Amino acid sequence: MGEQFELSGTIAGRTQHAVVTQIGAALRRLVVDGVELVQDYPQDMAAPSAAGVVLVPWPNRVAGGTWSHDGIEEHLVITELERNNASHGLLRHSSYRQAKRTNHSVVLAAEISPAPGYPFELATSVHYELVADGLQVTHRLENLGTSKAPVAVGAHPYLRVGDTPVGELTLLIDAARHLEVDGAMIPVGRPLPVDGTDLDYRHGRKLGNVALDNAWTDLTRGADGGSRHYLEAPDGTRVELHMDRNYGFIQAYTTQTFKGPEGPVHAVALEPMTAAANAFNNGMGLRWLAPGETWESSWGIRHVAAGGSR
Repeated sequence: MGEQFELSGTIAGRTQHAVVTQIGAALRRLVVDGVELVQDYPQDMAAPSAAGVVLVPWPNRVAGGTWSHDGIEEHLVITELERNNASHGLLRHSSYRQAKRTNHSVVLAAEISPAPGYPFELATSVHYELVADGLQVTHRLENLGTSKAPVAVGAHPYLRVGDTPVGELTLLIDAARHLEVDGAMIPVGRPLPVDGTDLDYRHGRKLGNVALDNAWTDLTRGADGGSRHYLEAPDGTRVELHMDRNYGFIQAYTTQTFKGPEGPVHAVALEPMTAAANAFNNGMGLRWLAPGETWESSWGIRHVAAGGSR
C-alpha cells in the first residue's frame, strides 16, 4: 500500500491515532482513547476487500462498464469480472502524493486523466484530519477539462468497536428507503420503503451472522443537512459514521473472510456515497462539474463512549 502516513494527536484531553496509505488513499487504522474503530490488516498486504479506499469518480458499480454521454456510448474497464461491472472508480489502486502534512492531518492528491470510458480530467484530493472524538475526511474534486464531467465520491471503511465481535454489534442506519438490486448488484426501479422489511435498521438491529451488501437512501437529516449512522456494542459504546449533506446514500457490506492481522475475521463496512450504484446510467446522486468548477464533500468517524459522552 506504499507509504504509511501515521497521524497522532491529543485533542481536548483525548488521544487519537490513524494510519492512511499512499495507494488508494486508504484509511487503514483509527484509534481513539485506545479503542480501535477501523478494522486493520497487515501493513505489507494490499487492502483486502477495498478496505478504506477512496472511490472516485464513482463509488460502487457501473453496469457492464457501459454508459452514454452526449450520444456517445462509453466503455469503462471491467474490474468486477464475475458480475461484468466497472467497480469502485479509477483510483483504487493508484498512488497518491502528499500535498500537505501535520502531526494530526494529511492531504493526499491524485489526478484522473482521460481514460477508456471516462474522457475527463480531474484533480482530486482527500484531507484526513484527527478531531477530538475521531476523524474528519474531506474530498475535493476539480474539473481540469473543457467539458462538464460526471462525478461522485465514496469510501469503503470497515468499522469496529474495539474487540467486540461484529455479530454482537447493533447496526443503525437512519434511512427510510433501500435500493433493490438485480443479480449483478445494480439498482432496479425506484428506492423502496424499508417499512415492514428486514432492511429497516432505523431503530437498530443486531448483526449476528446476517449477510449484507445493501444500500439505503432517503436519509434522516440533521439541522446541518447531514446524517448519522452507527454500530453499537452491548455496553453502549458506539462508532458513528457522519456524512454531510452531499451524501445521499449509504452501503453496508459484511464479510466473514476479511484478512485481518491474525487471519480471517468477520467485518462490516459502512460506505458513505454521494451517488448510488450505476449512477452514470440512473443519475441517482450524480453531479456534473463544469470546467474549472470545484466540489467538496466530507464525512467522518466518531467514537462515542457508553452513556453517550464523546
